[in-house]
Amino acid sequence: MEKILQGRKNVWFRDMVSLVEAFGFRLSRTKGSHHIYVHPMVKEVLNRQNVNGQAKPYQINQFFRIVEQYNLKMRGEE
Repeated sequence: MEKILQGRKNVWFRDMVSLVEAFGFRLSRTKGSHHIYVHPMVKEVLNRQNVNGQAKPYQINQFFRIVEQYNLKMRGEE
């Protein structure tokens, strides 16, 4: 997570997926480059896109806003 916080513009998509899953989101479906994640405590869905192996910066920021809004914890931090 620290690596992603330091460089939100150059984040590997696979690292972002690992972080999203560590916060309890699960992959609901995939359509093209869109990976849709859901969480039992969050009403919004997360749409993550893999663009040449990179995560989109605005989607990274959106994820952190949702984590803060719902006060989500990484597995093992509860």
